[in-house]
Amino acid sequence: MCGFFNQVPPAWVYTRFLKKLLKYTIEVDEIFEELVEQMRGLLPGLGQHLAIDSKAIPSFAKRKNGNETTDGRRDTDADYGKKEYRGQNKDGSLWEKIIKWFGYKLHLVVDTTHELPLAYKVTKASASDVKEGHALLEQMEKRQLEILQTAETLAADKGYDDTKLIKKCWDQYQIKPVIDLRNMWKDGEEEHLLSGRTNVTYNYQGNVYCYCPKTNSRREMANGGFEKDRNTLKKLCPASHYGIICKGQALCKVAQGLRIPLAEDRRIFTPIDRASYKWKKEYDKRTSVERVNSRLDVSFGFELHTIRGMAKMKLRCGLALSVMLAMAVGRIKEKQREKMRSLVKAA
Repeated sequence: MCGFFNQVPPAWVYTRFLKKLLKYTIEVDEIFEELVEQMRGLLPGLGQHLAIDSKAIPSFAKRKNGNETTDGRRDTDADYGKKEYRGQNKDGSLWEKIIKWFGYKLHLVVDTTHELPLAYKVTKASASDVKEGHALLEQMEKRQLEILQTAETLAADKGYDDTKLIKKCWDQYQIKPVIDLRNMWKDGEEEHLLSGRTNVTYNYQGNVYCYCPKTNSRREMANGGFEKDRNTLKKLCPASHYGIICKGQALCKVAQGLRIPLAEDRRIFTPIDRASYKWKKEYDKRTSVERVNSRLDVSFGFELHTIRGMAKMKLRCGLALSVMLAMAVGRIKEKQREKMRSLVKAA
């Protein structure tokens, strides 16, 4: 139908070509970074909102082989990885999902507005998301400092829940971390008393509550925003803010509101209040990484591939991400910005 009969090269031609490209993995990385730089010129605000996640990529080899000789048929670089997902259904029941694979991980930093990759790293499947999250930020600081200086937020799931990473985002790069939390409290308590207060508590998710001095009624305090110059979150009296009748308001020491220093607990208290609608809105942008991963699977062939070995995996990931950016650059230059994520629509 397309007129390509007997004109498409056989499979071995592509195999040989890819083997030759293995000598130029550094150049592939440089091409990717150059394309990111071109995108910055074409899309003002690129990198303003970031998301980070890892993608499991099984090796074509199904398991570790005892023979460590590299011969192209076995994978001596890959290892075993596991991801655990837990949550709660609407009826209160708990669910758990565990994924195991033999292969690799692709760690991605994505622009959430345009759903385009900005930085990546390929590791063995067992690599820690948190450690590679630190490594990716440090890699971007060396190679793509302008993006870190532009970025305002970084969204990530519970796999990146780490106090040091949260501190690094804000203290070092002035990027507001929007990272989900695990319940790490070992004492079994649902709430902790806020330092220096007798009637204010908070939970591990960042909700802050005040207790009425007369009735001991508990109410969640309203969000008053973040004060950058003080590094504090403002909390407002619910009675004053919402017009609720509180019998002990005249006696309450936080009736005029209060400030919570981020230093109270750096994991829980972040520049974007975890209890705010803004935090939920920014966290929802994290799904942009999942859509980029889906395109890699469906459009770039990672769902069904024949890749074995770290060198080939790095090359194929770098090529796929570079093509993704190159297509976007071409679409924008041809005034087809709305199609910049498309591989199939006519140019």
